[in-house]
Amino acid sequence: MGDGLRAVVVGTGMIGAVHATAIRAAGGELAGVVASTPRRSARVAEEWGVPGRYPDFAAVLADDSVRVVHVCTPNALHVPQAEAALRAGKHVVCEKPLATSVADAGRLTTLAQRAGLVLAVPFVYRYHPLVREIRDRRLRGEFGAWQLIHGSYLQDWMLSEDVSSWRVDPDEGGPSRAFADIGSHWCDLVEWVAGVRFGEVSARLGTTIRSRPAGPGSSFSAAVDGPRVAVRTEDVATVLVRTSDGVLGTLTVSQVSAGRKNRLWFELDGAWASAVFDQEQPETAWLGGQDGARVIVRDPQHGSAEQRRLSRLPAGHTQGYADCFTSFVADAHTTIRSGIAPDGLPTGADGLRSARIVEAVLRSADTLAWTDVPDTSPDQEVTP
Repeated sequence: MGDGLRAVVVGTGMIGAVHATAIRAAGGELAGVVASTPRRSARVAEEWGVPGRYPDFAAVLADDSVRVVHVCTPNALHVPQAEAALRAGKHVVCEKPLATSVADAGRLTTLAQRAGLVLAVPFVYRYHPLVREIRDRRLRGEFGAWQLIHGSYLQDWMLSEDVSSWRVDPDEGGPSRAFADIGSHWCDLVEWVAGVRFGEVSARLGTTIRSRPAGPGSSFSAAVDGPRVAVRTEDVATVLVRTSDGVLGTLTVSQVSAGRKNRLWFELDGAWASAVFDQEQPETAWLGGQDGARVIVRDPQHGSAEQRRLSRLPAGHTQGYADCFTSFVADAHTTIRSGIAPDGLPTGADGLRSARIVEAVLRSADTLAWTDVPDTSPDQEVTP
């Protein structure tokens, strides 16, 4: 039985389809979809089996029966669309980055808070059951004081020089590509799991492919014909971090690492024990101690309450990214219905935090210096 929440997805690329599937899997009603043109909107609605037909975004805002808008468009459209939906009294699930500037992220977060509306940001890797298990063990003091934090997020979808995407253009995707797109996920996840805040960063960015085909492309498309344009966003990033209490860490980010499809990996080394999680192997986690190491498996019959809650399938029946998205959307809908957010739901405040880290990384790469990551809420005035 559905939860009665009517949702519309704005944006019909890969991630829009993921949101649409998750809405239905979580029990919501996919009431409509809006693409770049009315014709494409109608075609995608037919493909996705969506009964509602909205000619444009304005029609969605005018429909009082729609309670949730999922913003899945290119990054430059996130702020105007999310803001319009919030001002229309609708809850919003906005793809990351919430905004390509700290000021805009702060404004959206404040607007949602003042309106009493849910603004959720899908940092969905928090929803792997074994991620919750590691976090629970940290909360219970199993690891001791952190000695070192390190990891990487590696992909290869931009390895070919003939791949194009709107993400490459800073006017569409923002001033950072690789770090803002995937490094932000790693930072959100590690801060949340380890219970730390990155206080300062020292970053270097690199562009390994100097030109790509012109044109916006999709998120994952090859375009070998036509003119080429200079690339103005990074393919790789290396970041030294220091937490607010002095723990050192390292992060390597790449969208040009052959064979690495979506490898978000972190290791947390504590005084008494360590933990490793690999998003491409989400059914296991590595736990180390001075007397040896062991691998634990996701199992709804064992472990923390949160691991059990998010284990939708029996042990040995693989869960993955799509299940994380379903759990995230289910928690967002629970918050909308009850006004009480389940543990770990990423919200606008987390999107703002991410924007602060991205901005600090960009400043550090520009100045070649250690750069503070502010950890205070902005004093943003929002016009009613």
